[in-house]
Amino acid sequence: MKKLLGCVVAVVLALTALPASAQLELPAASPSAKVSQAVGLTEISVDYSSPAVKGRKLWGELVPFGQVWRTGANMATKITFSRDVTFGGKPVPAGTYALVTIPTEKEWTVVLNKELGLFGGGKAYDQKDDVVRVTATPSEIPSRERMTFLFSNTTEDQTSLDLEWGTTRVSVPVKTDTAAYAQANIQAAVNGAWRSLANAARYVADTSKDYNTALGYADDSLAIQSHWYNNWIKADILARTGKYAEARKFAQTAWDLGQKDQNFFFKDQVAKALQDWKGKK
Repeated sequence: MKKLLGCVVAVVLALTALPASAQLELPAASPSAKVSQAVGLTEISVDYSSPAVKGRKLWGELVPFGQVWRTGANMATKITFSRDVTFGGKPVPAGTYALVTIPTEKEWTVVLNKELGLFGGGKAYDQKDDVVRVTATPSEIPSRERMTFLFSNTTEDQTSLDLEWGTTRVSVPVKTDTAAYAQANIQAAVNGAWRSLANAARYVADTSKDYNTALGYADDSLAIQSHWYNNWIKADILARTGKYAEARKFAQTAWDLGQKDQNFFFKDQVAKALQDWKGKK
């Protein structure tokens, strides 16, 4: 017995004497995991630690009914939405939240809480920090040893976030307004395109003096959106080619549109041009 104890002590001492780079590496009891899903233009991800059943009775014993559960192991599970969504039918702004649950035998409460440090560093759950609470009905599935989050039934604008452990699955629908986000992106691209083309027209006119090419860019810009800026760019280029009468028409349009814009930063130049070009052909 003494000889065995001496061997154990020797092994322990040998391990503790190892340099940090050679410390004993063993598998985690509840390994970290991450799952993510793109839903249209929205990215959803879940970071969690995944405990195992290990022959234990889960619900009502290992995970007590009616109490807040960190929904995993170690720190609370975190869920991130890259854009605004509806979670279980309730609106949730883009951001990262702690995901906790309150299981009961027939119904679960799924909570998104803004305190990300729950269950670690002395942070305790406080209901006042809840962002939303939704209810979900558990269903029976084939046995799963490790707790797992996954996404199912994903379309362009919705998905189901599923929690599975043991023989239980709990699902929460998540929806996002993909059509609205896509339209906003299209509009931003259009808005950016007319301004980029106007800037290109101005640059070419100022540098290479290729006025025909510059006018082509200005016309392409105006075809997308008529703004005081691209009207003024075209007016300026036309004046450089000696077409003052036509230039004055575009300068007048620039002036009229500019009166509605607080950022009419070429106001003085446009006003001067309208005076200087008056009567010129």
